[in-house]
Amino acid sequence: MMLQTARTAFCQSSTRDVAAAVSHDTNRRLDVKIVRDIEYARVADQRLMLDLFLPEGPGAAENPPLLVWIHGGGWRGGSRAKPPIRRLTDAGIAIASISYRFTDVAIFPAQIHDCKGAIRWLRANAKLYGYDERRIAVGGSSAGGHLALLVGTTGGVEELEGTVGGNEQFSSSVLAIVDYFGPSDFVLRGRTQPEMAYSEKAGSFALLGGLEPKSAGVDKRLERIASPSNWVGKGDPPLLMLHGTKDTRVLIDQSERMLDLYKDFDLEAELIRVTGAGHGGMEFFMGKNFQTVQAFLSDSFAKLEK
Repeated sequence: MMLQTARTAFCQSSTRDVAAAVSHDTNRRLDVKIVRDIEYARVADQRLMLDLFLPEGPGAAENPPLLVWIHGGGWRGGSRAKPPIRRLTDAGIAIASISYRFTDVAIFPAQIHDCKGAIRWLRANAKLYGYDERRIAVGGSSAGGHLALLVGTTGGVEELEGTVGGNEQFSSSVLAIVDYFGPSDFVLRGRTQPEMAYSEKAGSFALLGGLEPKSAGVDKRLERIASPSNWVGKGDPPLLMLHGTKDTRVLIDQSERMLDLYKDFDLEAELIRVTGAGHGGMEFFMGKNFQTVQAFLSDSFAKLEK
């Protein structure tokens, strides 16, 4: 079935200026240097790893901007090995695909502590690997989209920063957020999708302490503080969301909630509604959808140069 795309947007200002520093040309191909299995932290006996995808060769800029990619998998699985946005390297954007602790090891806030620790590590080691520590964005899909939203909306929030990996003199703040169909409001989800929020089979149930010994279910405090919607406020970075209109795993009202909150705070946000799409699929990472993500990141990075 042919899938179409419709957009809903609220913008404080235009984000469609062509960036000089990062090309929008999706036809060119750059060489990519891949550095795998880099340890960014160790928690107890678990090594937390990331992979770097660095554009290089003719046409590649020195010290490119960086997108930190957080994979999905219900906070209990998934892999960093093959980020679906890898072709962004052809636009001169470096990618760091990170791992984080799953819920069988630790519940929230371990996952956000790991993501923020990875970003601090990436800033601390930017000169070693050759990307721009100032121009860092975050993105993710599903559970990774949730964590990307939370990273972006909690810059400077000590409660969720953690100390994973050290490097606490560096910031974990980002310039932009790309969210693919991630949950944003667990309280809302409990009302609109109780079967997904409060079932023992649901990934978020374990994330929020529902499977802990002597637990009476989801920890209501964690349900609130783990919700990116709880943290939206002045100064949050530009946000691009992509969500399928037929997603039954994470309803599109989760992305609509973030769009409304960004509008309330006069922040820059856009929601791409992928008509007929469910929870995931390559249509999110191809064609006009991919071009929109590339342009959004390029423009966000370019603003720092102005």
